Amino acid sequence: MGPLKTGILLFPLLGLLVLSCATTNPYTPIDDAVHLGDYENGLETIEDKKKSIYRDKDTILYYLDKGMLNHYARRYEESIQVLQDGEQAIEEAYTKSITMEISSYLVNDRVRDYDGEDYEDIYINAFNALNYYYIQKPEDALVEIRRMNNKLQFLASKYGVITSNLQKQALESSVQIPYDPESAETRFNNSALARYLGLLFYRGIGQYDDARIDRDQLKLAFANAPWVYSYPLPASLEGELDIPPGKGRLNILAFSGLSPVKVEESIRIPLPNKRWIKIALPVLEYRPSLVKWIEVTVNGGESFHLELLEDIEAVARETFKEKSGVIYLKSIIRGITKGVTSSVLSGASEEVGSDAGLALWLISLGTQAFAEASEQADLRISRYFPAKAWVGGLNLDPGVYALKVNYYAANGSLLASYTDDQVRVREDALNLVEAVCVR
Repeated sequence: MGPLKTGILLFPLLGLLVLSCATTNPYTPIDDAVHLGDYENGLETIEDKKKSIYRDKDTILYYLDKGMLNHYARRYEESIQVLQDGEQAIEEAYTKSITMEISSYLVNDRVRDYDGEDYEDIYINAFNALNYYYIQKPEDALVEIRRMNNKLQFLASKYGVITSNLQKQALESSVQIPYDPESAETRFNNSALARYLGLLFYRGIGQYDDARIDRDQLKLAFANAPWVYSYPLPASLEGELDIPPGKGRLNILAFSGLSPVKVEESIRIPLPNKRWIKIALPVLEYRPSLVKWIEVTVNGGESFHLELLEDIEAVARETFKEKSGVIYLKSIIRGITKGVTSSVLSGASEEVGSDAGLALWLISLGTQAFAEASEQADLRISRYFPAKAWVGGLNLDPGVYALKVNYYAANGSLLASYTDDQVRVREDALNLVEAVCVR
């Protein structure tokens, strides 16, 4: 009766463990405000619910979400400070990770401090560059763009040591691990958005040679990564360095949609004695946007469509590859450690008497059930980076213009408008307008 009682008590506990994972989305009130374009209310909600949404281990998430909403709310100096805090925290988390012992590195990510995704770390600098431009610090804006480009170059080697160590331990644990290193290799090191902003900022301070270099690098970004840039190069790019004398160039940068979230994907790998291990992996899932095209109207007359420059969703997917490979290897090793215990107990139950064998069998079954229920993917990710960046440009006589940026759905219905009746266009200067619709 003793062994049987132990087995019976085990399963209700597991049931409680599984049920405790079912929770509502704590971000809903913030999301609702953001979808309405009420970024001030979104910021207030972040602060009001900070303790219930962002745990001590989620500090980076708090910085990223708050920093982006500050940018959308045009609180540029606040955005700079918060995003810089997030960037520093990401750097510290990475430095800590590469000095860890493998044993401590294999702890489930859900109980560790969130260390940020690579695309988040990259785009921090893009939005801080814009923040600095709006407070009239173009040199600081260019520093942010250079930091962004340096991070992109570093991506190819960022996880090298960690991956090599994990591969070695994984192979020592099992020779039947279905892992393809090439599928986890990041093939992205040049951002069109970074190059576009560099082009504009350099042109704005009269450094045309540097602006030309960034324009050419932008073209290379499209040519060298067609799996990310699967759409045409913006035609307006050709006019960015060919502004007629006496004219000013008006540039529009528009953001739409919201960056991906994570969902859990589970796979099972067989072990001896008819046992298996469950591997729970985070997978990026796009959030569909209603925005299909964007039109700009100047002074109620001349209009043109913006062109897609950067698919931030695609960049997020590509830059997540190598980290997801690390997560896979960690999960494999952790799962094998749990699964071997269950498999050994199951094998032992077949070699002993009936009562003891039943006890071992029940314990092995409970061990496997617990291992499966406790193996959950870390689904943390920031929520308020945009999904896409669109651009356009127009040469105009110097003066003040009324500008309208309209966001449209596929059926032609108007989703949102950004209006500014006092857009000043200056000769030999950067005249940049930004619009946002995250629907």
